[in-house]
Amino acid sequence: MREVFLPRTLDELWDLLHRRPEAAIYAGGTDVLVKLRAGLIVASSLICLERIEDLKGVRDHGDEVYIGAATTHRALLADSVIQKHFPILIQALGVLGSPPVRNMGTIGGNVVTASPAGDTLPPLYVLDAEVEVRWGDGAQRLPLSRFILGPGKTSLGPGQLLTGVWLRKSADYNVHHFEKVGQRKALAIAVVSLAALLQVSDSGRIDQARLAWGSVGPTVIRSVEVESALEGRVISRDVLDHAAALAQTAVSPIDDIRAGGAYRRTVAGNLLLRLMNYAG
Repeated sequence: MREVFLPRTLDELWDLLHRRPEAAIYAGGTDVLVKLRAGLIVASSLICLERIEDLKGVRDHGDEVYIGAATTHRALLADSVIQKHFPILIQALGVLGSPPVRNMGTIGGNVVTASPAGDTLPPLYVLDAEVEVRWGDGAQRLPLSRFILGPGKTSLGPGQLLTGVWLRKSADYNVHHFEKVGQRKALAIAVVSLAALLQVSDSGRIDQARLAWGSVGPTVIRSVEVESALEGRVISRDVLDHAAALAQTAVSPIDDIRAGGAYRRTVAGNLLLRLMNYAG
């Protein structure tokens, strides 16, 4: 039988990590506990973060917003700061899992799992999210794109913990679009997802574009080439068709149990056509 530890402070956590370096760490447990049952994680003890209040909540710092890593998806959906400044993240959270998963799962868990299909990751990439990593007497902030190294792989070292996510507010973007395609309409793991932030003028010209695709590569994929193909142009079917063709070459999907790589490549491009909805 595994021991389960429930520290109440970060100091208690650092002490536990020093004494139990082999322990598996979790908050909501929607990923770790499933993998433990399947034998994909071997750990003699568990450390649960749900009682550490310093790891929870949304804090408005003016130009930036801090999200504690143990903040649940449900809490983020209900938070007025996230609703006002980051609607693209709200859109993704709204289709993440099921109500029980959103009640228990946390944004830190979604990030650390580092799944290319993670629903919050494409929005976080286009928002230029930074993660906060802490250890006993140190801390570091780094771009999310440098933190996630591959499927299930992050730059976390021994004794280190993802403690939060930092987002910068921006009034530049007036189009916030997230969409994912799965094998069913609800409770679906993304076959392909797209997060798009656009600044569109009254005439329909795209002044700025930020795009990120999920589940079409080892990590979330962004393409400066596709973004540049949109910027400075008025939204039209021809412009989006050209960008879609570029997107199909930018992604690197694989075949797996949910979909073939060729299908994913086609969908990755076609999702851009949804942006016609924002034409002037």
